[in-house]
Amino acid sequence: MLTELPTWLTALLNVIGWPVIQLGWAWIFTRLPSRWFHPPRGFAWEAQGRLYERLFAVRRWKDRLPDGAAWFRHGFPKSALRSSQTDYLRAFLVETWRGELCHWAALASTPVFALWNPPWAILIMTLCGLLLNIPCILAQRYNRIRLRRLVEKRVTTSS
Repeated sequence: MLTELPTWLTALLNVIGWPVIQLGWAWIFTRLPSRWFHPPRGFAWEAQGRLYERLFAVRRWKDRLPDGAAWFRHGFPKSALRSSQTDYLRAFLVETWRGELCHWAALASTPVFALWNPPWAILIMTLCGLLLNIPCILAQRYNRIRLRRLVEKRVTTSS
């Protein structure tokens, strides 16, 4: 803790901290050009998304996550597929990478809570950050693998 604040102010900063961080990063990332985002291929250990299905049951809960990008004018809604056109699927693929990086950026912001919190509260705020972001990261990775497979299938069948 770098500075000791009154308890009420510490609590207030903690309560508004994560929403401000999440929305701040989402606002920034929705304004970055799509050409900056080049989605990576899945790793072998992800087993074409089966890891996320078996270990985390992503398919069962991913649709319940909020879609923060849809809250911004330049955001790309990712709660559902709105088209089966290849260009749209490619754009969606890019947006899964943008979304994942946004959540990693939010997690990387966790040390800001060390400015006004004692060690035990930093741990709690870190756990909050993990609970807020890891499910979204898992869902983005799972969706990206599935979308890439769909895009590649469309490209090979149309060739």
